[in-house]
Amino acid sequence: MSATNPVDNLQALIRCPSVTPAEGGALSALEGMLAPLGFKVERVVARAEGTPDVENLYARVGSGGPHLMFAGHTDVVPPGNEADWSHPPFAAEISDGMLFGRGAVDMKGGIACFVAAVARHIEKYGAPDGSISFLITGDEEGPAINGTDKLLQWAVDKGEKWDACLVGEPTNPDVLGDMIKIGRRGSLSGRITVQGVQGHSAYPHLADNPIRGLLQLTHALMDEPFDHGTTDFPPSNLEVTTIDTGNPAVNVIPAKATAAFNIRFNDTWTADSLQDEIIRRLETAATEGSLRPGRDPVRYEIVWNERPSHVFLTRNDALIESLSLAVEKITGRRPALSTTGGTSDARFIKDYCPVVEFGLVGQTMHMVDERVSVEDLETLTNIYGSFIANWFTHARSA
Repeated sequence: MSATNPVDNLQALIRCPSVTPAEGGALSALEGMLAPLGFKVERVVARAEGTPDVENLYARVGSGGPHLMFAGHTDVVPPGNEADWSHPPFAAEISDGMLFGRGAVDMKGGIACFVAAVARHIEKYGAPDGSISFLITGDEEGPAINGTDKLLQWAVDKGEKWDACLVGEPTNPDVLGDMIKIGRRGSLSGRITVQGVQGHSAYPHLADNPIRGLLQLTHALMDEPFDHGTTDFPPSNLEVTTIDTGNPAVNVIPAKATAAFNIRFNDTWTADSLQDEIIRRLETAATEGSLRPGRDPVRYEIVWNERPSHVFLTRNDALIESLSLAVEKITGRRPALSTTGGTSDARFIKDYCPVVEFGLVGQTMHMVDERVSVEDLETLTNIYGSFIANWFTHARSA
């Protein structure tokens, strides 16, 4: 197999069933592509109490600067009912110009294309005048505890430093060339519990229904906008994602009610200032309301989920322009610069170097019959190749 062929690369990766946290052979396949290109490949197992061990990979070619990192993940979400797939999810079959398989888009396809782009660059020009590294985790689709965050710290402890990073997540909504991600909104989650008094639904005067209070609190969180957006980000948005009483009986007023929420926030806020605002809203609503008229104020508690994701925006013109010019050269489209969507491992990388994201079209990620066009794999490889040349030219002249 030649690593210059993105289709071959992707088929080899898809055929490894690397459902989080299993390595599934994917990192071994990747090592087999990179080692012949001169990369020093290291496999790093990360551990944390109460979580499964996760194997990650770090590979570097070159020893000096400038240093460009490509980051991504080989772990994939489960395929679901394999009988629902028109082609087996780990067979990497090609039909009508489409390559089917779990991870084809998210994001083994991006890895396969960057490997091919680097292989072609080395084949044409020799080793880079600087360094290129791959930082690949097996824990992106899972809790992300034993993945990129720990791998970055491991690399830094060894003396690694980077000047820029490209993450190969699928960023394009419709066609290649639509969109580059230059930042991400923050994400903060929590769970509110309201205490009531359990009782018979026919005798409400002997009980306090916590659902009344919970609705008051959630209304206070969702009703008033947190902001109206900024130049680079859409408005922050909070959604209540679950409401539960743990009560299977229809004639029993529950003793307590809980609601979980998640807010995606822009650079108007930090995680700390947003927590303060949420608590202010809850306190106001709890004081002004009660479970029943004439009763005490709403009694509640809030528990925050660990490790909120912090908002960030990349302002590195050389990195953004190197990629934008590459996309425009290959596709003829000038990509939009966006901060939309969910979180990614770029949230960890931003603390070490400027980072942007660009990959395949994301329409089938996590779906049955996840697939990518063979033509798009070649196009993305060419974009990555042009980006590599552009970025090293900019970096050496800076």
